[in-house]
Amino acid sequence: MSKEKQRREALVYHAKPQPGKIKIVPTKPYSTQRDLALAYSPGVAEPCLEIAKNKDNAYKYTSKGNLVAIISNGTAVLGLGNIGPEASKPVMEGKGLLFKIFADIDGIDIEVDTEDVDKFIETVKMIAPTFGGINLEDIKAPEAFEIERRLKEELDIPVMHDDQHGTAIISAAALLNALEIAEKKIEEVRIVISGAGAAAVSCTKLYKAFGAKAENIVMLDSKGVIRKDTENLSAAKKEFATDRKIDTLDEAMVDADVFIGLSIANIVSPEMLKSMAPNPIVFAMANPDPEIAYDLAIDTRKDIIMATGRSDHPNQVNNVLGFPFIFRGALDVRATAINEAMKMAAVKALAELTKQPVPEQVNIAYGETRLTFGREYIIPKPFDQRLIHEVPPAVAKAAMDSGVAKAPISDWDKYKEELMLRSGNDNKVVRLLHGRARSNAKKIVFAEADHLDVLKAAQIVHEEGIAEPILLGRKDIILELKKELEFDADIAIIDPMSDEFDERHVRYATKYWESRKRSGVTFYSAKIKMRERNYFGAMMVLEGDADGMVSGYSRAYPTVVKPILEVIGRASGVKKVATVNIMITERGPLFLADTSINIEPNAEELADIAKMTANVASTFGFDPVLAMLSYANFGSSTHPNATKVREAVRILHETAPNLVVDGEIQTDFALNKELHESKFPFSKLAGRKVNTLIFPNLESSNITYKLLKELNGADSIGPIMVGLRKAVHIMQLGASVDEIVNMAAVAVIDAQEREKRKKAKGSK
Repeated sequence: MSKEKQRREALVYHAKPQPGKIKIVPTKPYSTQRDLALAYSPGVAEPCLEIAKNKDNAYKYTSKGNLVAIISNGTAVLGLGNIGPEASKPVMEGKGLLFKIFADIDGIDIEVDTEDVDKFIETVKMIAPTFGGINLEDIKAPEAFEIERRLKEELDIPVMHDDQHGTAIISAAALLNALEIAEKKIEEVRIVISGAGAAAVSCTKLYKAFGAKAENIVMLDSKGVIRKDTENLSAAKKEFATDRKIDTLDEAMVDADVFIGLSIANIVSPEMLKSMAPNPIVFAMANPDPEIAYDLAIDTRKDIIMATGRSDHPNQVNNVLGFPFIFRGALDVRATAINEAMKMAAVKALAELTKQPVPEQVNIAYGETRLTFGREYIIPKPFDQRLIHEVPPAVAKAAMDSGVAKAPISDWDKYKEELMLRSGNDNKVVRLLHGRARSNAKKIVFAEADHLDVLKAAQIVHEEGIAEPILLGRKDIILELKKELEFDADIAIIDPMSDEFDERHVRYATKYWESRKRSGVTFYSAKIKMRERNYFGAMMVLEGDADGMVSGYSRAYPTVVKPILEVIGRASGVKKVATVNIMITERGPLFLADTSINIEPNAEELADIAKMTANVASTFGFDPVLAMLSYANFGSSTHPNATKVREAVRILHETAPNLVVDGEIQTDFALNKELHESKFPFSKLAGRKVNTLIFPNLESSNITYKLLKELNGADSIGPIMVGLRKAVHIMQLGASVDEIVNMAAVAVIDAQEREKRKKAKGSK
């Protein structure tokens, strides 16, 4: 993607469909006059009076306890420098977005128009009663040190300057693990710090707190090594000045064990790396370009343990691993500060988490076979769902032990369960989907590429590395639309109507006719069908000219499914093809089936649908917990509609005893774990969180998933076809660009899974 195109897309993203990245939504009912009377006058007076009696009641009656202010004056914004408070607002809104999606914290950005330290501090102090915590952001050094120090002293809520402490906490966790792998002790290693700004100072202080010796540390600023005999040193730099009579980075790197880069790109040479001690640890964290390129460093030293700030290499030092979860823990015990004990607890929790077995969801999200603790995995991945229930409890305990917690936690199991409920509703499944597809992109046919939205989706899929698109449709229209979209990549375009592809027409028609000649198909009619895009595209997949296909944007579902079933057909042993929709809901992802094909499946077919849907959940890294839905509960009705579901459950218990499935059961009892356990403790679902719903007929499932989508705003991925011989998927009529992209990713993953099974079968 060109820089100009990326610029335009970024501006559109922030401007449409409404400006900005965050908004405020009500948390209480407001539909009736009674609701409004309670929300405002006269009812609101009651909590006001309670808070007037005791200010701590603000945590009981208002959102203060989950509200963090993200405050900046715009003097050190990313790599953009001093661009002012208004220009910093998109970054601060972005920080609010990260707080919400990673830790369910409400972040409000506040941009303060002053560079005067005293005025800035006074402003923050005056607005502090509104918030449960203060996150300082993008404030230039040395003012940042003074601002944070004084606010921590003068406020009784958590205050943290993430630019300082975020990088320190994450890199310290990575450093502890890297030292363990290198079999070195922090008390003995020689450390070089390139950079003397807020992050570098905070990192060095934290490393010292874990045992690094001052005499073993060399810090450099833009002028070179900071020495004790250097004149006019600031107080911050004096603390890290060295006695060694050296001046340059080249000299400092000789026999160094650790290099910490918080400076500028490409200042470390291969020769410098070669001069370091055995098993060197190099954290080149300048962004977007590190102090030495990852590939160059790895090629230079085979024994190196390398980390960067980039997401496209192993061991990304990413602040999002820290600040959301640190504030989460601090807020949940109403900590009066974020102290050294809490930061060190976060470091230890991150370091220890890296050594635990990695959930399959994380492996899938990052396209890894198996992430394990080692040189290329010294710090957790940002989308590791365990972060939310590992780091906040560690921070909360440290707050309690260090005496700054005003609301201590007693039931830690319950607290962890609450954290897990906060963790994951947004679009983690979508990120997982795209990450998995990118790990081994496949050739995917877009059967309706002469439609603008389909071509937009194909462009995104190509640019994001999700798949290698093959564009089917009118070539002249596709080329015109590509020009409009500035989609200048060299992508295969095929017009099934064109005589240019007569050789394929004949080859595909022959294959199709041979399989359908006893079903009323003539060779002549087969050749005609091969000029239709869905027949042609399906034959491409069947013949191995493509790995998968997506269609259905411009035609009714039954019209598209017919050629797919005729050409591709059912997989071996499958009696009925079905579809699954993944709904991204507030309680997490729900797998729903069958949503598009089987009108009135019998008990045996329902059982088969359940097994195939469970496989889909497993493919996405979820342990399937299935509820077989009905209007009745466990034998309460003898009507055939209920007994059919009961019989399907019996079949499943007999043929798939390891599958967690039960029913027949009503939807509310299936989804309400406490209600289910109290009424039906004998059920296999008792005490479990159901994530897969199997409906008794097409009517109920199709209506339900579309209601969820339209009324609750739940995103939908699907319908995902299950039971076919090849990776072909049919989207809903008029699907959005995002939905088409997601379906393409599904097709890629489907093709990947089939390839894996084929290889596994061939190796036996």
